[in-house]
Amino acid sequence: MEDLKKPLNSQDESSPAVPLTLEGSFILHQMFRVRWPAWKAATSVEQKRAVEEAAALVEEMEKGSEGQSALFSMLGHKGDLMLLHFRRTIEGLNSAELSVANLNLAEFLEQTTSYVSVVELGLYEVSVRLYAALKEKGMQPGTADWNRAVENELAKQRHASEPRLWPEIPPRRYVCFYPMNRLRGEEKNWYQAPITERQRMMQEHGLIGRRYAGQVTQIISGSIGFDDWEWGVDLFADSPLVFKKLVYEMRFDEASAVYGLFGAFYVGLRFPPANLGTFLEGKTPSFT
Repeated sequence: MEDLKKPLNSQDESSPAVPLTLEGSFILHQMFRVRWPAWKAATSVEQKRAVEEAAALVEEMEKGSEGQSALFSMLGHKGDLMLLHFRRTIEGLNSAELSVANLNLAEFLEQTTSYVSVVELGLYEVSVRLYAALKEKGMQPGTADWNRAVENELAKQRHASEPRLWPEIPPRRYVCFYPMNRLRGEEKNWYQAPITERQRMMQEHGLIGRRYAGQVTQIISGSIGFDDWEWGVDLFADSPLVFKKLVYEMRFDEASAVYGLFGAFYVGLRFPPANLGTFLEGKTPSFT
């Protein structure tokens, strides 16, 4: 007879609840507001020095062997300028942040917000399949044999996924960034749903994204333990309307409609460091 006291969305205690993940590049988003009155009050010599120094630094960062940086002109009141940094280590992110803070241009910038995360590939399908196979072999979670098998699978997946773990910042004109959580409510709680159910929902969720292949490049990063939300999502496209269509369509799948919680959205136009002066003249900088 079914145990009526057991919650309908409780975990299968015989399998781990946590899906395996792979981690890659560390990411830092920095959003700044330009202190326009102070900038306009600066002399042409001060402005020229600040622009040339900052442009040279970001140009060097764009070509870095340990990761890339990119500039975006932001829309809306949340900021004017976004700096996006991808680095292989968190020390690399710290170095990039300190380098920006010590620019002459920093005197004319006010940081409105920032976000720290790490590229994450969730392995729901792999996890469910692997956990079932190990249980069939009589292995118990947490034992040496179990852990060894998990590490072997992660090594295989890491090798196959290396380009996705260490991506370049996609060379597209537009970016949309937003943080998100999974619901932890009284009646619906993502973290109490069985892993097989979460795997099914994420598979359905991913099918929508794949329909936009070629139109948008999506980079998911994990921020649990790093920032205020659980994940960060970066979308890169050649048309900003793709962001609206993709995010709107995803609202209707179960993973988002029932369990998705979304933070602020940030939209920007990428431009090369050589066009920083144009941006600070109050003109839309070109992509080339």
